[in-house]
Amino acid sequence: MKTYLIQRNVPGAGNFTAADRKALSQRSCNVLREMGSEQIQWLHSYITSDNIWCVYKSENEELVREHARRGDFPANYILEVFGTISPATADLTV
Repeated sequence: MKTYLIQRNVPGAGNFTAADRKALSQRSCNVLREMGSEQIQWLHSYITSDNIWCVYKSENEELVREHARRGDFPANYILEVFGTISPATADLTV
């Protein structure tokens, strides 16, 4: 499966309560369950002031769009991730 980063423009997302985050997570999980976890998986999300940045594994971008449509979530940008880097990538011990 491919990895995707989804930007969801959600004004005020940074002010979500624990109950808001739980309800949104439950809605997303319910849609994913209906779609079948062998085709699309939600890994995690980051909440910023006016956005939710989601990381998904999916067979294709269309499934990410379908999840957004069924869950009534915005999917303003969907970007395929081709790799990751971190301080460990630098391997400065060589």
